[in-house]
Amino acid sequence: MSTATSTQQAPAHGHGVEHHHEPGFWQKYVFSTDHKIIGIQYGLSALVFLMFGFLLMMCMRFQLAYPGQKIPVFGSLLEAMLGDAAKGGAMSADLYNSFGAMHGTIMVFLAIVPLAFGAFGNYVTPLQIGAPDMAFPRLNMASYHAYFLGGALMVASFFVPGGSAKSGWTSYSPLATVAEFGKPFNGQTLWLIGMVMLITSSLLGAVNFITTIIQLRAKGMTWMRLPFFVWAQFVTGFLLLLAFPPLEAAGVLQLMDNLFHTSFFLPTGLVVGGDQLPVAGGGSPLLWQHLFWFLGHPEVYVLILPAMGIVSEVIANNTRKPLWGYKSMVYAVMSIGFLSFIVWAHHMYLTGMGTKVSTFFQTTTMMISIPSVMILTALFISLWGGSIRFNTPMLFALSFLPMFGIGGLTGLPLGFNASDIYLHDSYYVIGHFHYVVAPGTIFGLMAGIYFWFPKMTGRYMNETLGKIHFWFSLLGMNLVFAPMFIQGLKGMSRRMADGGTTYFGADDIAIKLNTSITHAAVLLGLAQLPFIVNLFLSIRNGRKVESDNPWQATTLDWATPTPPPHGNFATEPIVYRGPYEYSSPGAARDFTPQGQKV
Repeated sequence: MSTATSTQQAPAHGHGVEHHHEPGFWQKYVFSTDHKIIGIQYGLSALVFLMFGFLLMMCMRFQLAYPGQKIPVFGSLLEAMLGDAAKGGAMSADLYNSFGAMHGTIMVFLAIVPLAFGAFGNYVTPLQIGAPDMAFPRLNMASYHAYFLGGALMVASFFVPGGSAKSGWTSYSPLATVAEFGKPFNGQTLWLIGMVMLITSSLLGAVNFITTIIQLRAKGMTWMRLPFFVWAQFVTGFLLLLAFPPLEAAGVLQLMDNLFHTSFFLPTGLVVGGDQLPVAGGGSPLLWQHLFWFLGHPEVYVLILPAMGIVSEVIANNTRKPLWGYKSMVYAVMSIGFLSFIVWAHHMYLTGMGTKVSTFFQTTTMMISIPSVMILTALFISLWGGSIRFNTPMLFALSFLPMFGIGGLTGLPLGFNASDIYLHDSYYVIGHFHYVVAPGTIFGLMAGIYFWFPKMTGRYMNETLGKIHFWFSLLGMNLVFAPMFIQGLKGMSRRMADGGTTYFGADDIAIKLNTSITHAAVLLGLAQLPFIVNLFLSIRNGRKVESDNPWQATTLDWATPTPPPHGNFATEPIVYRGPYEYSSPGAARDFTPQGQKV
């Protein structure tokens, strides 16, 4: 069905043809309640924040490689905007701390989670379950607006007196309170208000996703006929719903510590700069850590589960085979959701917990690796005997498997108390986490962009530019993050503005690796230029799709007109089979769509 005719179809689910005036620009693109527009809003905003977070990292990496030197390209701009914090175009230690805190916050809460859950979840989930929209469209719009305003507030914090938050992306107490004590509306205050808005956004989205998946599935779409992507989003919704409220409460309490001099997280007799702070005391800094990491570890799976869902869709489609062990994968993702709530204190071994408590968290940490390995193994086995199409989305999906595997395996030593004590807060932790999130999660999300772009726009992205983007990104990612394991094992500490040159015992080899890592980061940045060019040029000039189902896929999202109109489906869909009926014996074609009655 061509694009021209598809947009004239009547909305699905018995609503008939709606005769109404064409919405204006603001109603259509800014205050839209259409899940597809909101998904695109999330996606574009998240990609902008992703680029901004990457630029912050580039400035930090130059400081690590060449301490005290003027930052090329951005140095003069930073000095003009931030004054003495970037005097002479070089980065001060305070500015390094600010960039470190904001890089982590932006990448996790403003870029990857909104792209994985907000963008792909919003656009694809209703299509895959056969729904005309999300269950609560206005709540969906409010969720995006809360996210955008929270992000704008975070960015604005760079320009308040004293600069943005300097206490790390974890905002540990008491540092987060005493760093700017007596200055009420500082960067840390704006960070906390921004976080409250971002958490509110995620909670609104989580309620909406859970309700939509439970209530708005098409006729015949039983639980075990859901695409694995939908299962991943469903579990992610529960993670957000249950894990974020404790951190939101903690953020409000820390805000009161900062503004009203309460002491929820401030201990008695706290001395700063030789003077005792005028607070009542009696609070617990460890309480903040518990509340933060109770969200912080489920947050890792909020990042990775949607990427696993995307990779599963791409691999099934491009091997022309059903996913191996689909039911096992579903049970595994539900197990991950449960176990992710009882592993948080493996981030806190250095707090002096007893051996019994640390043994419990060591055990649960090892347990949660089992369902993760089950999913990874099922995806590897799904490749066996497949007629693999090596297009750009498939390349990113395939690379996700070993990259996530490296991230997971290097995390095992951090799960044991005995080894984590030596590796904690070293560059080993940076390497481990970034292998999970950067070449892991981000590669999965890139696979999704290339895969669903034809459905969103009616045009393909350029394959040549896509493969250039992939190969140089793969090279750059590994050259950036692999050496960090060496640095960490040699004792190099994270969060140090000079790369550890003044740190007693720092290894000369570890310090010199900062230079090569910085050069690799430049390569990684340049590798994104083909993607940016490809994304915007393909919207208007890309090769047009030949049909509504250009990848010859089986799930309901490819049964809609291209691009999907308001209401999504021309007629109400009915589901007759599972999501991955590829290469079925006796079938006329190598794929049988879920909505096709045979």
